[in-house]
Amino acid sequence: MAGDDDARLAERVKEALAEPAGARLQSARVAGGVATLVLEVHGLDRLERDRLEIAVRDALRPLDEVREVRVAMTADKPRRQTIAVASGKGGVGKSTLAANLAIALNRLGRKVGLVDADIYGPSQPRLMANEGRRPEAHESKLVPVPSPYGVPLLSMGHLVEPGQAIAWRGPMTANAMGQLIDAEWGDADTLVIDMPPGTGDVQLTMMQRYKPDGAVIVSTPQDLALMDAARAIQMFEQGDVPIVGLVENMAGYLCPHCGEESEPFGQGGAEAAARSMNLPFLGRIPLDLTIRQDSDAGRPPAARDGTQGQPFAAVAQRVAEWLSAKA
Repeated sequence: MAGDDDARLAERVKEALAEPAGARLQSARVAGGVATLVLEVHGLDRLERDRLEIAVRDALRPLDEVREVRVAMTADKPRRQTIAVASGKGGVGKSTLAANLAIALNRLGRKVGLVDADIYGPSQPRLMANEGRRPEAHESKLVPVPSPYGVPLLSMGHLVEPGQAIAWRGPMTANAMGQLIDAEWGDADTLVIDMPPGTGDVQLTMMQRYKPDGAVIVSTPQDLALMDAARAIQMFEQGDVPIVGLVENMAGYLCPHCGEESEPFGQGGAEAAARSMNLPFLGRIPLDLTIRQDSDAGRPPAARDGTQGQPFAAVAQRVAEWLSAKA
């Protein structure tokens, strides 16, 4: 009789699993009036899982032999890859590169989340056009704030008032960073982390607790910036974090009036540095007034096809190939 009950139970569960897709019955049994079900629900978010459990219970309610229903759900946690975007100093366009890289990777088919780990100078909410919105919390975890570009974001800029100074010591900053990284990222398979500039305690703590799969180093072509970039590279190498490659930002300026091209920060410095350190060179991002204006307005160039977005797309393609090779 128990075998018949199990068979009837399994059929009821299969009916309940018709919607939503993505769930699979692993086992079902009845003992002493208690139905115990194990469902594999990889790919379903929390709301879909709640709906599924309700549907299963409703489907089993007509069975007289079932007094209690116990539902267990299992899911293989997806392998989430993390890329840190870093620089040895501020003012080299690291945050702009991180935002556009995240968007460009998303357009390549990855499910990307963006972490603004620059606790003292959060700028990603402005870049990603979700400034002024606050994240919700679910079961003690922050839920990232959606953006118009398909890339959810978490930033201290979502948690403090605009313009408010964050005067925290190292441990508080590290704890805040942990909350941003350990958030409810759902099915994101890639996290892009906009690191704080420099090579201090916050950066070291991040590497120790949340070791990235790789690091993208951003520098301008000038020698002083490259010296600081070399320090950032050394920090990641000491932490056994692979360097994905270098990006040369603000590389050349094309005058919109006369069409003349100039090199206010020098030319080719990052590429030469990458070559000398035997590291990949990921590409150049020009010093472009439109990129600056669109970034300030929350319109990242990588979100659309066009001249300004092409350099970011090229960098993202190389990063995506690196991630696929390391998966």
